Amino acid sequence: MRARCTARYTCTVVNPEIAGRVYPSTAPYLVGREKVREFARAVCSASPLHHDAEAARAAGYADVVAPPTFAVVVQEATLAQLLADDAAGVDFSRVVHGDQRFTYTRPIVAGDELTATLTIAAVKQLGGHSMVTASSDVVDAAGEHVVTATSTLVVRAAEEETA
Repeated sequence: MRARCTARYTCTVVNPEIAGRVYPSTAPYLVGREKVREFARAVCSASPLHHDAEAARAAGYADVVAPPTFAVVVQEATLAQLLADDAAGVDFSRVVHGDQRFTYTRPIVAGDELTATLTIAAVKQLGGHSMVTASSDVVDAAGEHVVTATSTLVVRAAEEETA
């Protein structure tokens, strides 16, 4: 399948038929206290809620609280399913992360066992490039919603080589 492109680009289009596809739930991810602390350090968060279990408990949480962007750690397994799906036609070497959003029901805390389910919300073509919007619904061991992580991936068209 080829899309209309300018002469400058060779179009490798993501399969638009994957819009609406729901992938199987991921294996459970057990949120570890040290992983939360490592992530907090990586994003330069000094909040005691992210580092000190006693401070988190004093604030009403069961354990350390993950920074809001920690959900990408769980979402990564769902996006790996998309990238491994030959029918989708996503060339990872051409992917640029275009947008990321999170919608929380509650914070992620150490001790949570989370699974995620990926739904492809949309596939659009723009100037020879493909834009894939993927939504990962993350639930806890009881099946209760924790967060939805929504990513837009831009799959760049290949530039034609000039002779």
